Amino acid sequence: MATLKESPAADRPRERLMELGAAALASRELLAILVDTGTAGGNGRPARSAIDLAAEMLREFEEEGGGALRRLGAASPSEICRIPGIGVAKAARIAAAFELGRRAAREIRPERERIRNAADVYEQVRLRMRDLRHEEFHVLLLNTQNMVLRHLPITRGTLDASLVHPREVFRAAIAEAAASVIVIHNHPSGDPTPSAEDRVVTRQLVEAGRLVGIEVLDHVVVGEGRYVSFVEAGLMQHSG
Repeated sequence: MATLKESPAADRPRERLMELGAAALASRELLAILVDTGTAGGNGRPARSAIDLAAEMLREFEEEGGGALRRLGAASPSEICRIPGIGVAKAARIAAAFELGRRAAREIRPERERIRNAADVYEQVRLRMRDLRHEEFHVLLLNTQNMVLRHLPITRGTLDASLVHPREVFRAAIAEAAASVIVIHNHPSGDPTPSAEDRVVTRQLVEAGRLVGIEVLDHVVVGEGRYVSFVEAGLMQHSG
């Protein structure tokens, strides 16, 4: 019995998916990935590949005008098992895949928070950072509407130029296709007044952002019940 891995190159939908993405595959190829193995044949029956079994399933559940996938998705595992060569394990994988698709379709994306000013940044991070006993450097990744894509911790420890390297910040930003970033760190002393080292790090990040085309909108330093924004304090100009 041939697996997908052992099938001829033309019958290797898993490799095509990895190379081209799932959307590039035909429905029978996607089903074949779930089926995984074909049948060995015997008793006068020819061997069939996973692609063959997937195509037969679509034919079996197709009605006039199409709709094979919807009918297959509505079928019970026992109904799917009626297809020769489709056993309990294969039928269970197929039923599970369709159920995951239905649940994904019902999910509602949570409303992303829009960052309008440094006060919004502070509200976003204050509970997470106010009681830390060590310095942490975080980044907010924003889209073109200044909505938060992700909030990521980058480093932990005393803030200095060797610890917070621009590549760590912008690697994450590039991976998320962020339009801009806001960087944040805390002062465990409770006093959010930016240090000389804070200014050096900010300048390096602003310059690196210009090179990669991702703007650093602000650097917010979090203290005990208060914060300092480089933008509001007029320090971004001196850092740029």
